[in-house]
Amino acid sequence: MTDIILHNLDPVLSDRLRRVAEARGWSLQRTALHLIETGLFAVEAEMAGRFEDHDSRALQEAIAAMEGIPSDPGFALIGRADPQDAPAPRPIGPDLSGLELLEEFRPNREG
Repeated sequence: MTDIILHNLDPVLSDRLRRVAEARGWSLQRTALHLIETGLFAVEAEMAGRFEDHDSRALQEAIAAMEGIPSDPGFALIGRADPQDAPAPRPIGPDLSGLELLEEFRPNREG
């Protein structure tokens, strides 16, 4: 492993580095390496979730083009729904519509 040497480190940052090393029981070398790796993973993950500028522009142009498609009874209505045509929400629980309710139930006690 290559030695990590940090010159002219800000005193506040140096103190934070030392406190992490003491809390973990690590050397300053191991602590610095761990924090650099962890920071790189965080930054790379953040960068992976973003589009490049030219990709972002292309996506915006594609969305604008799709929004400009005139309404018709076919393709242009995909993904668009008229709230009046939406089905009514289904009731929660079992469907008891096919059952007849008995007003009174008396077991046969003869015998």
